[in-house]
Amino acid sequence: PPGKKVLIVYAHQEPKSLNGSLKSIAVEELSKQGCSVTVSDLYAMQFEPRATRNDIVGCLHNSEEFNYGVEAWEAYKRGCLSSDLIEEQKKVQEADLLIFQFPLYWFSMPAIMKGWMDRVLVQGFAHDFPNCYESGLLKNKLALFSFTTGGTREMYAKGGISGDIRYLLWPMQHGIMHFCGVKVLAPHICFAPEYVSEERRKEMLDAWAQRLKTLWKEEPINCSAEWYFK
Repeated sequence: PPGKKVLIVYAHQEPKSLNGSLKSIAVEELSKQGCSVTVSDLYAMQFEPRATRNDIVGCLHNSEEFNYGVEAWEAYKRGCLSSDLIEEQKKVQEADLLIFQFPLYWFSMPAIMKGWMDRVLVQGFAHDFPNCYESGLLKNKLALFSFTTGGTREMYAKGGISGDIRYLLWPMQHGIMHFCGVKVLAPHICFAPEYVSEERRKEMLDAWAQRLKTLWKEEPINCSAEWYFK
């Protein structure tokens, strides 16, 4: 609906890839609906995935012994995080919906996107124990993981060689997003695009465009372990 803000965090090196097309379709379709869409193109930005001392501007809270979690938390409170982090946090803060678009690497997200999670979702900003899960600091936001796989749908079935695809979603959707209070929409998965016809890839893109038309009417998935492991 008009006025909704969307942040797409996108991790692929090649704009002409299927991931690139999925990202472009989301920008186009959501903009058409009157949403304002921002893209963090991590490779193009040369986003730094490593959590280091450089993320804290100025003096450390404890210069004797470096503890990244504590230092980032303290720096967030003082407004002393590095500018690239402040920039991403601002985008997250303003977004009603976060879409993560990426190819699955080793049962997980690419390192550059994991680094975005590690560095951006700082304590005090995204969570603040015991304020996590239902009371995480990013509640009232939605997230959607849209990704491509190398393996086929059969490989990622419950009885398949790779196990249920939902097992892999547990650390990403539950351990990161839900931990921060974000509600999660059903993932959008394009299975094994490299091994299908051009026509089938086109169908994958069309299906995504169709889904986006009614995305705002969707209910989030059940936030319990049951959804992943039943």
